Amino acid sequence: MGLTSEFTTAVVPAAERFALWSELAGQSHVRNWLRSEWAEDFHARLRVLDLGDVRVSTLTYPSVEITRTPQLIRQDDPEVYQVNVLRSGGGHAAQSGRAAVVRAGELVLVDSSRPFEGGFDGELSSMTVVQLPRTLLPLPQDVVQRVTATPIAADHGMGGVFGRWLADLDARADECAPADIPALASVTVDLLAAVLGRRMAVEDEMTPESRKQALRVEVCDFINRHLSDPSLSPATVAAAHRISLRHLHQIFDSRGTTVAAWIRARRLECCRRDLADPALRRRPVYAIGARWGFIEPSHFSRAFRAAYGISPRDYREAVRNR
Repeated sequence: MGLTSEFTTAVVPAAERFALWSELAGQSHVRNWLRSEWAEDFHARLRVLDLGDVRVSTLTYPSVEITRTPQLIRQDDPEVYQVNVLRSGGGHAAQSGRAAVVRAGELVLVDSSRPFEGGFDGELSSMTVVQLPRTLLPLPQDVVQRVTATPIAADHGMGGVFGRWLADLDARADECAPADIPALASVTVDLLAAVLGRRMAVEDEMTPESRKQALRVEVCDFINRHLSDPSLSPATVAAAHRISLRHLHQIFDSRGTTVAAWIRARRLECCRRDLADPALRRRPVYAIGARWGFIEPSHFSRAFRAAYGISPRDYREAVRNR
């Protein structure tokens, strides 16, 4: 059984769709009052990735207004943080005396134990929601309260690392097994803590392991985005993150590999993928190697054979003849 569940309002008649969505949203997240100009025919989709205490959801729906009242809090409060990462559309959020406009590419955090008002505009909005118990976030709650209903960039910097992690998590959710849940949840929480810590300049409040985990994911994200750069090396990675080479190697210790070996392995994986791609069959083998940082064809061929036991040219032919 997979880790994801998917729901759509299309399974019921138009007049019942908004009520179904209100029920689904309340069951998957927290109970709110919902209002929408599209209530007569509310087309919406929900995909939930269950990581134990952490829940990552992808939602698509038309404009809606959301209110969490003191009465709803008294009736049912799971004491969670909810992080809304807006992928498309626009919105607004208000909590604890703060009110803000939220744009695509930004995230906003809210606390289920406090009254909240918000909404999303336009005919269709898409967002990723991360929900987790307040006690799970390795930051003091009084610190986190200072950033509720505050837009934070999720398309660059540490927020961009977090945003890309969530997008990749959603795209690859069906490849994950129950045994992966603890690691996936841990990385998600640690990255969120790093984003909030950077925003409030309180990274010292994080546990050493959380800081190490967040930095490791940030470094891996940087490497993946610069694989095509021939100058990419442990030294350039360390310099980009303003850490020593020794520190960089330490954060890779738990992977059982070195930084240089991991860069080489990721480049070779990209080359192997391109060699198997029918759309790239006319591209020379050496050009594929060069695309991923292997400037010398002979070096590329030796590295590929050492990793996969076959030359890149023979691998391409073998895939083509299957």
